[in-house]
Amino acid sequence: MRHSVSGGAVLLLLALAGAASAQRPIGNGTAREGSLSFDGKATAGDFVGQTSTVTGEFTGGADLDSVKGWVEAPTGSLRTGNDHRDRDMLTKSLEADKFPVMRFQLTGLKSEPGQGDSVAVMLKGELTLHGETRPVEIPGTVVRHGEEARILSSFPVDVRDYKVGSLSRFLGMFKMDPHILVHVDVTFAVHPQ
Repeated sequence: MRHSVSGGAVLLLLALAGAASAQRPIGNGTAREGSLSFDGKATAGDFVGQTSTVTGEFTGGADLDSVKGWVEAPTGSLRTGNDHRDRDMLTKSLEADKFPVMRFQLTGLKSEPGQGDSVAVMLKGELTLHGETRPVEIPGTVVRHGEEARILSSFPVDVRDYKVGSLSRFLGMFKMDPHILVHVDVTFAVHPQ
């Protein structure tokens, strides 16, 4: 899977809507597995940051639109496959020792009419990255399969909005583009209501 996240959580964190179609009551859910990743660009080449250490929960309700919850990942669990870049990212840019968690708090959800077990949604909430919290609206898809709900989302983040710094090294010779594309893929176990 080529998904990743760089400091965001993002969030990316993100996936808490978890259920089925907008017509059925939704039980509570717990994240069973997931990944958070981001696509980054730098003068030294494109790269992917990712983690599969994702936790989360949601509370259900009468329908999908009433779901609330959260998803988070430890900032220090992000990896890009390059030890030097990982050290710089975690210690200088994301300051993982000061800001150990990336989190998405789901406060509202709007579903589109869907067919079958797949529903397009707009996830509304707050994304916390690098100690900064911002309101966000994130497009996604909820796929229901038996007693599981999988949420998938990809969305852009400008890390400068979250006061992430140290994006250049060696007097500016190596620079990272502050615009990243975050990917979230989380599967929830849905508990019957």
